[in-house]
Amino acid sequence: MKYMKLGSKPDIFYTEEAIRSVLSEVPTDIIIQINNTKYHLHKFPLLLKCGLLQQTCSSPSSPTDGRALPFSLSLDDIPGGQQAFELCAKFCYGISIDISAHNFVPAILAARYLKMTESVCKGNLVNKLESFFESCILQGWRDSIVALQSAWQLSGWAENRIVQPCMDSIVEKILAHASQVTWSYTYTRPGYTKKQHNSVPKDWWTEDISDLDLDLFRSIMYTVRSTKTQPPALIGEALHVYACKHLPDPLYTDGSRPEPEPEETLVKQRRILESIATMLPPEPGSVTCRFLLRLLRVANYIGASSSTKAELIKQSGRQLHESSEKDLLIPSQFDPTTYDLGVTEAVLEGFLGQFRRRPSDPAEARKMGGAMERVATIFDAFLEIVARSNLDLSVSRFIDLAESLPEIARKQHDGLYRAIDTFLKEHAEVSKVERKQLCRLIDCRKLSSETRAEAICNDRMPLRTIVQLLFVEQERSAASNALNISRTVNQVARRSEQASRERGPQERGESTGLPAMSRSLSVSKANQVGKGG
Repeated sequence: MKYMKLGSKPDIFYTEEAIRSVLSEVPTDIIIQINNTKYHLHKFPLLLKCGLLQQTCSSPSSPTDGRALPFSLSLDDIPGGQQAFELCAKFCYGISIDISAHNFVPAILAARYLKMTESVCKGNLVNKLESFFESCILQGWRDSIVALQSAWQLSGWAENRIVQPCMDSIVEKILAHASQVTWSYTYTRPGYTKKQHNSVPKDWWTEDISDLDLDLFRSIMYTVRSTKTQPPALIGEALHVYACKHLPDPLYTDGSRPEPEPEETLVKQRRILESIATMLPPEPGSVTCRFLLRLLRVANYIGASSSTKAELIKQSGRQLHESSEKDLLIPSQFDPTTYDLGVTEAVLEGFLGQFRRRPSDPAEARKMGGAMERVATIFDAFLEIVARSNLDLSVSRFIDLAESLPEIARKQHDGLYRAIDTFLKEHAEVSKVERKQLCRLIDCRKLSSETRAEAICNDRMPLRTIVQLLFVEQERSAASNALNISRTVNQVARRSEQASRERGPQERGESTGLPAMSRSLSVSKANQVGKGG
């Protein structure tokens, strides 16, 4: 970050009993009040460079005891307060000061307020600060961001002489080709080190602009998007970084109950979230489903508008197959330690809505089928987490959740079995009737052999379910044995035929038809064994 040094004299300002003054043998003759601080200073160096003080001090104070009283005035409304005024005062005294992007804005606003212009004195402060702004701050990346944020906090859009040039400079650098990025930037992605990467990452700018106020960030993003030179995924990443910095994730997996946020904080968070939701690129894949579900968690927790939540539910439903089971955990607005299952159901319904039309393209059909299988796996893992954490969850509600996925979606029932087993383990008070109702959801034929073996030995499974499991196990075992016998017979028949060909017709005699007959009888026997099993 660049800075400018002005003046050369040592600092002679000091404080004594809430009064700021300067070490000097010459008595002070002007008192300037700024809020609760008084400055006892000298007219000569101040009036030499401050047009406002020249106008104010044109009429001297009336003497009462034969000598003039110090001139007094109040400057409570000076931009930047006493710190900015003191910078200007030190400049008047020739005391050394350092100007950087951090104090530039209050300094120039105070200097303009005090009318420290070239018409008052050549080489005055306003001119020096404006030159520094043009030649240094606007040429830097972080300098422009710091100055922009500072100007916004002091005067908002009113100080357009600083705000707009800074925004233009920032947008110009964002749009620059990565090969032209020669300035330093903040990039703290996990696992990324600049020593290992020679090239500049495409999203190098996203972290630094996330420090900006929402209105500034939104204005910059709209300008960048309007150029249509940046890919939608890059816009989405910038929104993701900003949201992660300003919207804490309300998902508390440690079971702790967070302190309720003040209403002022909730209002600010609602404004940020709803703004980000409106800026999301419409192109598919511009943002991840994980990010969309994070926004939905925040929206549900802070009480965002129903239209915002509906839009987030719709968008996350389209990409649900990209999520994980933990992403589906949506804390309740009134108790963040429990989950709002209705919101998760709405997201799942949004995903299933895509399957109401049958795709004509076989490739698209395969893709959608794969997405459905992936969602079924994710949702069953989500059911397992809910069964473990929501101890007040009723059997009927759990069954409703499990049945919200159509039967065709689950190619395997291993995940559903684990979810039901977890529910039975955590809800020991479940009756025999309810236990049977839960286990009816499991299709024993869709369990893997390992899971079937585990379930057969599971004391929590009803007797009827265990009998079904044993029947399926016996059925699969018999089919497997019949297949093995058939393979063995075929191998023996092939060996016999090969041996017969090697002996030749004279050695075979009348026995040439025996291998085929043996194979036919053996296969018939194997088929009978299979049917009997």
